[in-house]
Amino acid sequence: RIVMITSGSLGQEIVSSIHKLRQVISIYVYCVDKQRHKLWANKFPKVKAIITQVDELISCIKVDHNILKIVEEPLAINIFTTGTSTGGVNGQFIFSQVLIDCLLRLKSTSKDQTELITICKKVYEGNTFEMTNLHEFENKYSPTKALWCYTRDTFYKAINAVLRSENIHMIFLFRQFISDIQHQLKENQVKFPIKVYRGQMISSDELKRLKEHCEQFISMNSFISTSTDEQQARVFLSVPNGAVDLESVLFEIEADPSTVTTKPFADISQHSEYPGESEILFMPGSIFRLESVMQSSENSIWIVRMKLCSDDDHHLKKVLTHMKQQLGNEHTNLQTLGRLLSDMSKFDLAERYFVRLLEELLQNDPLRIDLYQDLARVASQTSKFDQCMEWRQQAIALAEQTEKGSHN
Repeated sequence: RIVMITSGSLGQEIVSSIHKLRQVISIYVYCVDKQRHKLWANKFPKVKAIITQVDELISCIKVDHNILKIVEEPLAINIFTTGTSTGGVNGQFIFSQVLIDCLLRLKSTSKDQTELITICKKVYEGNTFEMTNLHEFENKYSPTKALWCYTRDTFYKAINAVLRSENIHMIFLFRQFISDIQHQLKENQVKFPIKVYRGQMISSDELKRLKEHCEQFISMNSFISTSTDEQQARVFLSVPNGAVDLESVLFEIEADPSTVTTKPFADISQHSEYPGESEILFMPGSIFRLESVMQSSENSIWIVRMKLCSDDDHHLKKVLTHMKQQLGNEHTNLQTLGRLLSDMSKFDLAERYFVRLLEELLQNDPLRIDLYQDLARVASQTSKFDQCMEWRQQAIALAEQTEKGSHN
């Protein structure tokens, strides 16, 4: 990946030769006579700007770098096919929705924050820049800075990788940060219908999958950064990257705030590290109707048109409502999360959160009886029958002890 800055005269001589090199992703012409060098530079798509001021040059490179990261950032897409069962692909779609809802309703604790920082410090050990950011996060982070933190080129960006990979425990640890972003998005919710764009490189297989599911519902597991400026979203889509299995895609998204129920979207430019960008951010799990997938007649870019849906206006409403009611509308705790994970057949994680809650409770807390029973069921599901009996015996013993105490 090479970003090249050249003078006008040198650029006129060498750009025609280096433009075809795969490693060169963008070229900036830094010169005195902007109009003169526009004449030759406009013939080359990789020439992103002709600039006369150094501050403008630095700002332009920063903004373009951020756009390029979005283009190359993979998307994790879930598809809901109407008219089929809630098993398989649809089950994955529904559980992803309910899991995010459950995690965001769980209150974060100091133990969670300490564990998150400890893990991040291990990952970034030896990286002075990121260790400084972690120290700042640990000591100075405020919920009102969540969006600004998210847009910074630091470890905060790891949150999308965590969401895409569905690393449930890391999402669990990051949930307060995700919740703070959600709160700020609600505060800055777009007020009028809007059309936004996102340039994206996706695999040929993923494109084929999208083409096969037009008129269906899709959601993406991560935050979705988009732009109100179509040309800005397209800026890196024409760059050859040497990977034959990747396709250039421009997502066109229509979003009406009147449809929003639980997942807001907002213009975050006033809170961004890059205030010059017109960035609209959507929450993880936002649901869209996939309207069409067509190739542009003027170039090889695929246009994917989508429309934002609410939880109330699609075939998922009854299923999502039922599952969320099963979680409970008032109090969500680690037992709720554990039971959801057990329903998803993620038994190791379910056990982890049941035990985590046990460690927080007093020895005579009646909730422990339910947790012992939950742990017994998980052990039974994983054929750990001796362990299952041990948990059941603990449940019986505590139930008897509690009953005696109530008679006294």
